[in-house]
Amino acid sequence: MSREIIAILRGIEPDEAVDILDALIDAGITKIEVPLNSPDPFNSIERMVQAAGDRALLGAGTVLDVTSVERLASIGAQMVVSPDANPDVIGATKAHGMLSYPGVLTPTEAFSALRSGADGLKFFPAFKLGLDGFKALSAVLPKDTNTYAVGGVGPADFADWLSAGITGFGLGSNIYKPGFSAEEVGTLAAEIVTSYDAAVS
Repeated sequence: MSREIIAILRGIEPDEAVDILDALIDAGITKIEVPLNSPDPFNSIERMVQAAGDRALLGAGTVLDVTSVERLASIGAQMVVSPDANPDVIGATKAHGMLSYPGVLTPTEAFSALRSGADGLKFFPAFKLGLDGFKALSAVLPKDTNTYAVGGVGPADFADWLSAGITGFGLGSNIYKPGFSAEEVGTLAAEIVTSYDAAVS
């Protein structure tokens, strides 16, 4: 089962990346991003790509420029997540055959991102948009649009957001903070998977 949960590993260090990757995969989370404002993020991502093989979908978050997209492509990343909907970043991501998940909060940003080729929309910060805001906005989006709630949304909110039509979730501090061991991450990830599976069933 490929769950629509993206683990956001902000602050991860390269030397712990593979152990945490394995803990997440073992728990059932196989979509993973390392934000580029983490320490030595490209090193962490490259190590995880090499270790994961086809077991996980790996990429970067907080991607703000085309140069970063090109570097990610060169190390085998498969996914680019951004806090904004920069058409140049989206276009470069797609040109390199990677998945593009730009951050949006308004209809204008959402449609601009989709026209630029985005594979899905990251609604960020989701807690500011809220369920009512998401329902209103999603009513005008193409029916097959993949949507993700990121920022202030956790396992307790899964059922409500899924009922509102969200595709999935990006989770950061719910699943990883600097200093967490791989064992701790695995325990948190397993709890999140249990909540997610209950919400989707």
